[in-house]
Amino acid sequence: MNGAFHTGKYSNVFKELGKSDAEIEARLNEVFEEIFFGDDAIYFIEGDMGYVMDTGNNDVRTEGMSYAMMLFVQMNRKEDFDRIWKWTRTHMYIQEGANKGYFYWSMLPDGGSNSDGPAPDGEEFFAMALLFASARWGDGKGIFNYSHEARELLRECIHKGEDGDPDALPMWNPKNKLIKFITILEMTDPSYHLPHFYELFALKCYDEDKAFWKEAAEASREYLKTACHPVTGLAPEYTYYDGTPYAERNHHDITAHPGHDTFYSDAYRVAANLGLDWEWFAADEWQRDCADRIQKFFCETVAADSLKDKVYETDGTVIDFPALHPVGLLATNAQASLAAKGEWRLTLAERFWNTPPRKGERRYYDNFLYIFAFLALSGNYKIYI
Repeated sequence: MNGAFHTGKYSNVFKELGKSDAEIEARLNEVFEEIFFGDDAIYFIEGDMGYVMDTGNNDVRTEGMSYAMMLFVQMNRKEDFDRIWKWTRTHMYIQEGANKGYFYWSMLPDGGSNSDGPAPDGEEFFAMALLFASARWGDGKGIFNYSHEARELLRECIHKGEDGDPDALPMWNPKNKLIKFITILEMTDPSYHLPHFYELFALKCYDEDKAFWKEAAEASREYLKTACHPVTGLAPEYTYYDGTPYAERNHHDITAHPGHDTFYSDAYRVAANLGLDWEWFAADEWQRDCADRIQKFFCETVAADSLKDKVYETDGTVIDFPALHPVGLLATNAQASLAAKGEWRLTLAERFWNTPPRKGERRYYDNFLYIFAFLALSGNYKIYI
């Protein structure tokens, strides 16, 4: 086994490009400061709490809050980590009802309600960030007893509803061990599948749940083989559990959304996840082949300017609809270089290095994908367990 979990060694693709350690560290710190603390910051501090704004939708999401916690633990920023977590537990935590113990996926910046339920991608990132925080900084008291909070959340995610409440639903399907898109629908989002997290959950969860998380890691790796196209490597935004694209497209109003059965914004994260899972665990050689297929598609099949930064069917057919997050797309395709072994891995890494973070109202999602890719490609997206 040659993944970082087993060896303690992390790849640094930027060094393969000839960048020095000092240059890489300086650029990482510069990008981090720009995204979170610069003139176009997405992070807002309110005393001992703080939140991240989705600047494209003007709300606060568990996606962004959990992403920020992961980034703050990676960058060793405990005070900011605790600010985000306190805001999350104060305003987003569901106190009662069928979803008690989960988090409202969208809130207003003033703490007002903006949703009526959770989204599992936030919960899995919260749990992983909390476990890393526990290992890196140690547990505190109350909500800052990080490992306790993580274990309780993980238990809710897979056991909710076992008491017989038909409205209390788990975030993972208990039979196939696949994460749901939302609890009330029996479908999934390929970009939610993080087997590298589940391997670590299995080490730190309550003893009775260890087998579940090991099985979930294996199930997600197998599922992704059905969700990613065998030629292009592209996954759709949503699928049924068998990997078939979730076909609810409004073909009459493509100006509103190209369809969740296409390769669109959510789906970009699949390439990044393949790269990080391979970097950490190197458990499935298929991931390397898929990463190569994705990179080949974007560097050869749609290399012409007229075909770039569009929406695509998973078979590669170009849809004349602009990519909403082109910088994020570049970042995730570059992060796939952690797994890729083909001729385009360094080309995309260098193209990413030469691209600055995004400005403007849509910067939130792009820049999260950007900073995660920079961490990963520089060998700084590490396991703390």
